[in-house]
Amino acid sequence: MTPKGDENRAGSLQERITGALVGAAVGDALGGPVEGYSPEQILERHGGRVHGIVGAWNGDAWRTARPIAPYHKGDGHVTDDTLMTHALVRVYAQVRDHLDAYAIADRLVPDLMTNPRWIPELEAEALPLQRIFLAEKWLVAKLHYGHADPREAGVGNIVNCGAAMYMAPVGLVNAANPAGAYAEALDVAGAHQSSYGREAAAVFAAAVAAASTPGATPDSVVTACLGLAKDGTRAAIETVCDAAGRYTDFESALGPLREAVAPYDTVGPDYRAPSLAARRPSRLHTIEELPVALGMLLVAHGDYRHTVLGAVNYGRDCDSIATMAGALAGALGSPAPEDWSKTVAEASRLDLWEPASTLTEVTREIFERDVRRRRAHEAAFAELGGPRCSA
Repeated sequence: MTPKGDENRAGSLQERITGALVGAAVGDALGGPVEGYSPEQILERHGGRVHGIVGAWNGDAWRTARPIAPYHKGDGHVTDDTLMTHALVRVYAQVRDHLDAYAIADRLVPDLMTNPRWIPELEAEALPLQRIFLAEKWLVAKLHYGHADPREAGVGNIVNCGAAMYMAPVGLVNAANPAGAYAEALDVAGAHQSSYGREAAAVFAAAVAAASTPGATPDSVVTACLGLAKDGTRAAIETVCDAAGRYTDFESALGPLREAVAPYDTVGPDYRAPSLAARRPSRLHTIEELPVALGMLLVAHGDYRHTVLGAVNYGRDCDSIATMAGALAGALGSPAPEDWSKTVAEASRLDLWEPASTLTEVTREIFERDVRRRRAHEAAFAELGGPRCSA
């Protein structure tokens, strides 16, 4: 059981879960309005680097400037990264145990399809399904309409950061256990992604679990990732983080980090005009977002503000990069600035702290259940002649 007062102790489970989930949402909101643009375009549009919450790229014309995607990105609005993260927390709240691919089919998909919620970018109440990107709509098409085996449903989807962007809760449920987080996320993400998209989801969950470990540092988080990551994902993280180690400010790191990840990124130099090989399965490639998020964490030495602003000003898929970077910095114990988190909560009409409180409670229940399962296994193994491992 939890010692009385532990919830308020510095570095406690509650503090780390809150830091990660609030940090992810704030990073998402900061990155949203400049998503898809280059650092040079961001510099020109804003007359300098972004240093906080900014308005929509096209100002009041956000509804009509890009009619194919009429979303009010900016002004503190979270995007689908946060909508999906909070949806996964709700699944944990229902199951109250570790998740697998079947939980995504049985719990997450119905949540996306049947429960209207306030969608900040639409400035309206709607089904989350009406906002999420095509790679996430795949979940509904394959699992609800196609009745695919949840463990294999991700095969055929575009390979991107769609699964990775909302895996922070898996890492937090497995706090201080990166290998456990990796294994659980690999199962969960199988319903959504394949290849390096699925791998990135597992490695990001492991990174969050590692960041939640007492005494963790950006370096120890990267080390944990390298110990678990496979193929192009591992190579990209190693290359990007090696480059990041030579910089202490995000401005000077923007170009070098992009150069480091470019050989592993399938999208290509023009983010809005992907290459022919973009988002196809491969053992040689990686999503761009996770290695860059880890790189920015190293550049900033884990400081939330510096980490997230580096991710935001990197451009390209920077809402997802900043979501991951914000979750990692928050889990390490560097919370989002209070004025940012309050503004995002008010603008998005979301309680950013309630999901953290819920997940903390569920995480404690899961851990206690894990202990009971472990004790039962030890007792059974001892009867087979094995050693007794614990009292």
